[in-house]
Amino acid sequence: MTSTLGLSFDGGETSDSFRAMIELGDRGGASTAWLASHLFQREPISSAAIALGATSRISIALMAMSPYSVHPLYATMAAATLDEYFPGRVKLCFGVGAPRDLEAAGLVAEHPLGTLREAIALSRALLGGETVDFKGERFKVSGRRLSTGARAVPIYLAASGPQMLELAGAAADGVLISAATSPAFIRWTLDLVRKGEEKAGRVIKKTALVYVSADADETTARDRLRRTLGFILRGQHHARNLELAGTKLDQAALAAAYAREDWDAVNALVTDDVVMRHSASGTPEQVRAAFAAYEDVGVDEIVASGMGTPAELRQLLEALE
Repeated sequence: MTSTLGLSFDGGETSDSFRAMIELGDRGGASTAWLASHLFQREPISSAAIALGATSRISIALMAMSPYSVHPLYATMAAATLDEYFPGRVKLCFGVGAPRDLEAAGLVAEHPLGTLREAIALSRALLGGETVDFKGERFKVSGRRLSTGARAVPIYLAASGPQMLELAGAAADGVLISAATSPAFIRWTLDLVRKGEEKAGRVIKKTALVYVSADADETTARDRLRRTLGFILRGQHHARNLELAGTKLDQAALAAAYAREDWDAVNALVTDDVVMRHSASGTPEQVRAAFAAYEDVGVDEIVASGMGTPAELRQLLEALE
């Protein structure tokens, strides 16, 4: 495996499970633990401090901090403070945020491209350690600097649309592609990232969230992911993802099955072929082959998602040995 292995946590894990999986990932050679910033779930900054204190080498990424719910100044303060205590082990990732979560909190994601561009620029200026005079349309900082001084914290952007992907290539240190995407779709997204890179004369890290499930029995492995993949792939914004992967999926029927909570219908619609094309799942050999497919399209770090227990993570680590 030439790509590095990351781990994703969505904030729904219990404290005991989270700590056990972080420590297992640290011992197993995982490069980064990506801690999601989902509203109403466990808060990632506190979790990051606990995880860093309980491990010796794994990095932590705050993923993906939304400037609509957390001011980029505060997100940068958090990342800089963590990096001061645990130098070189912290990453900061910005993103718009989940629309339904923002709506539930009474927040509106207006002008996302300009807002994220400003968030990255402000964060980079603050991390430079100098006094900042930043006058954006949405964010302003006048004559202040971080007390931590300059911190070498990489800035990532969680991106999906064409303009946001180009922004990642032009302005961030890395891009994060969301899960349930096929290798073919990721190739398409990274082509857009490279447009931004070319315009800015730079190269950034390419990271992708990938749903992962390994088991000696491939049906058992894929059954773990069917409902999760169905929930995501039912959305019309995944039409291009499905098309590029060559996936045959009745999205309307899947959405209807979810709405009436007909799990038998969901499982029937999300066939083995669908799971195979949009995850790294199955036997150890099949998981390794899927990882190779993601590597081949240019992913530098594969962030394993969807594992809910230490036992499932242990199966993955053993599959990749």
